[in-house]
Amino acid sequence: MNVSRWQLATLVVIGIVLAALAAVEGRRPVPEGRQEVVFWHFWGGPYRPVVERIVERFNRRQARYWVRAVAMPGSNLDTKMFLSVTGGDPPDLINQDKPIVADWAQRGIVRPLAELASDAELEALDTWLYPPAKKLGSYHGTLYGLCNGLDVRALYYNQTMLADYELQPPKNLEALDQIAQAIAPPDATEPRAYFGYLPDPRRLWAWGIVFGGQFYDPATGRVSADDPRIVQALAWMGSYSQRYGSRQVAAFRQGDQRLPGSTFPLFGPYDPATQQRRYGNYALVMDGQWRVAEITRVNRAALAAGKPVHQYGVVPLPTPAGGRQQAGWVNGNFFLVPRGARQPAGAWEFMKFWSGFGGHEAQAAQACAEGGWIPASPQVVTEPVFQSYLNQNPLMKTFVELAKSEHQVPIPALPVAALYRREIEAAGQAVMYRGADPETVLREVTQRVQARLDEVRHASR
Repeated sequence: MNVSRWQLATLVVIGIVLAALAAVEGRRPVPEGRQEVVFWHFWGGPYRPVVERIVERFNRRQARYWVRAVAMPGSNLDTKMFLSVTGGDPPDLINQDKPIVADWAQRGIVRPLAELASDAELEALDTWLYPPAKKLGSYHGTLYGLCNGLDVRALYYNQTMLADYELQPPKNLEALDQIAQAIAPPDATEPRAYFGYLPDPRRLWAWGIVFGGQFYDPATGRVSADDPRIVQALAWMGSYSQRYGSRQVAAFRQGDQRLPGSTFPLFGPYDPATQQRRYGNYALVMDGQWRVAEITRVNRAALAAGKPVHQYGVVPLPTPAGGRQQAGWVNGNFFLVPRGARQPAGAWEFMKFWSGFGGHEAQAAQACAEGGWIPASPQVVTEPVFQSYLNQNPLMKTFVELAKSEHQVPIPALPVAALYRREIEAAGQAVMYRGADPETVLREVTQRVQARLDEVRHASR
């Protein structure tokens, strides 16, 4: 594509975005005397009304700013962000959940919080945020993003199914392997209706940390996907394919992605012939805290219809000998202020309001309870509203406890983080679905990502 076409495409897309904003503005004008803060976010489905209520509360409780929320669920928010900055008309605030902080900071298209917050606020944030929340928003020791919610993975289990097999939830990796083999013996000849457990090839990010590995060495500035402990983790994941056959593992795992509405694979259908609920695809599954609300919703609906339900539980990811406790992969949602934003001060006030920082903890507790989100700060967790929510949803307590851990680690904050993520997930698939050698695959990933990182660093000098 030549330059003129690119410029034309840029202007067309910017025009579409601005038209969308104008349409939204046309429905409800900015009150007189208010300064508008344009806020782009990705929230859709049942979460969008929660976001709209947060915005409404902010607009109602102060008289200086008026936040205009623009939902872009399922759209290419990254591309629109770049185009808006290029066109000189970015939003004032954006909410993201992808590992893009380092890339955008390296490109200079987002502002560090030091340009928005006072020195006292920055100092307070250092202890106010959970350690994983600080990591998510930082690059080279500078905080660019303010986290408003964490996503943590743990191991869900079907308590009813384990009890039927006279098994207990796993406390270590060896116990997890034993449960998997007890429920799905490798030498079974009949077609399998379910497994005890199967690793997800996308989740080497979590298991590599649990095994004690490090995906990036800040001391040397080098990518370290071939860390021996990460190799060990991937070899363990691949052992399930060796046990059951790569084809069968791939069929089950890919089948999970085709479940209607991304249904939780721990759920089983109701069998009207036996008037019992069948087992799901697995007895244990790694997943995030958002499944807590789904479990509650499904079981309440079943009970209301007079149907039997299964009981579920959750534990931290089991560790091997020498591994890390309370460990895993964390990501989450965070606010960024683009360069060129017209109302950075108003954006900062709304960021604090939603996240709970600066005396807004009670409001953030209400937001997290409504959305089923993990707060970014322990001070929000202790609020009565959120404590009441935890008492009503006890499975969330494990996730909130894990959020405190230094061993909850995000994808490394690198300008090539998106590439690194794709490469690691592809490595998991190569080993689990095609029988590739873990050490070879991860060495090649390290070389490719490091080469690209070197190019980016050289270009920025």
